[in-house]
This record gives sequence, C-alpha cells and structure tokens, in this order.
Amino acid sequence: MFSHLVRESAFLLQQELTMADLAFVVTTVAVFAPVAFIAEGVAKL
Repeated sequence: MFSHLVRESAFLLQQELTMADLAFVVTTVAVFAPVAFIAEGVAKL
C-alpha cells in the first residue's frame, strides 16, 4: 500500500520535474565534462 503510494507520487513528481531534471542533468554534465577533461590532462603530466 505504502510503496504503491510512493510509486504513484514519484511518478507524478517525475512528470512535473522532467524539464527540471533535464536542466539539472545538462548542467551537471556541462560542469563535470570540463572537470573530467582537465583531470585527464593533469593525469597525463
């Protein structure tokens, strides 16, 4: 019962936050990619 309720509310939240999640993922990747690139360059030195 409770898990069903959680799943339903999570689904509703997922629908509402799809664009926010997308923006978050894009931002995270945009921040992480240069950091990973720099770290890779430093590791080669």
